[in-house]
Amino acid sequence: MSTPEENFAKLGLSLPPAPKPLGVYKPLLVDGNHCFVSGHGPVQDNGSLIIGRVGAGLSMEEGKLAARQVGLAIVATIKANLGSLNKIKRVVKVLGMVSCTNDFEKHPYIINGCSELFASIWGPDLGVGVRSAVGMGSLPGNIPVEIEAMFELNENI
Repeated sequence: MSTPEENFAKLGLSLPPAPKPLGVYKPLLVDGNHCFVSGHGPVQDNGSLIIGRVGAGLSMEEGKLAARQVGLAIVATIKANLGSLNKIKRVVKVLGMVSCTNDFEKHPYIINGCSELFASIWGPDLGVGVRSAVGMGSLPGNIPVEIEAMFELNENI
């Protein structure tokens, strides 16, 4: 059985820099055996953000890729704060927010970009938690996707 670190390495994806807080909050907080990750945006490898709205300039596929990029930013924050993805036992909850046009209705499809990434890292059982995917009129900095997540920590690490 592969570890989350090994699973991530097999994906051949690179991590963006862990984003710095743009306000008064912590990017990650450990409370007991849970790890809470604040809302993240689609940070690219060069530190810039993907911008735009799904349905008005960004296609569904581009939105889904932006959600995967948000997942990578969350992974970068976990590694920067905890040192290893192996310290995460399971994904508990994901809240995905999609900046989109009023007539757009496929929010879950967009957030699958992040959920599929987590499932490939922690596996189809432990990598999939409960989830909400909602549409927003706008998001900070004109980003198309913001995602926050909660994880359960391994007790033995």
